[in-house]
Amino acid sequence: MKALLLASEGEVEAPLLPPIPELVIGLIAFAIVFFFLAKKLSPKINKVLEERREAIEGGLEKAEAAQAEAQQVLDDYRAQLADARHEAARLRQEAQEQGVAMIAEMRTEGQRQREEIIAAGHAQIEADRKSAAASLRQDVGQLAGDLAAKLVGESLKDATRQSRTIDRFLDELENKSADTAKAEVTR
Repeated sequence: MKALLLASEGEVEAPLLPPIPELVIGLIAFAIVFFFLAKKLSPKINKVLEERREAIEGGLEKAEAAQAEAQQVLDDYRAQLADARHEAARLRQEAQEQGVAMIAEMRTEGQRQREEIIAAGHAQIEADRKSAAASLRQDVGQLAGDLAAKLVGESLKDATRQSRTIDRFLDELENKSADTAKAEVTR
């Protein structure tokens, strides 16, 4: 309305400029609000922004530290895994070596036992042969003595005479069998 009144009076005011008293009151109000914001709210806003910046930086540092720790744990795990693989390979190699040694030892022991069994068998055979020879000698001697007593017609009760006669007979018998064996070999 005032613009209409002024326009009727012939004064022309700029349409974009506010009246001076309103401009002064607006500037004073702006200065009060600006001063209030600068003194009261600005430190609180700056404090919150600083805390947020520190939290973000701290979070980044924690994330970097966590990542470094995770990398260290991964490296440790890989090293332990490599050590475990080396240990397993070493144990496998030792087991194979022990197996080969046990097989060789068992073969040696088996060979030794076989030799002992063979030697014991030969000794038993030799003892049985000697026992059979002694028993046969005694039986042949007894039969020879009985036969000689019947042939000669006298009793060979004298043990010494009987023993000499039997021994002489058996020696002649052995010599004949040895001569026969030599003759068969030369043919």
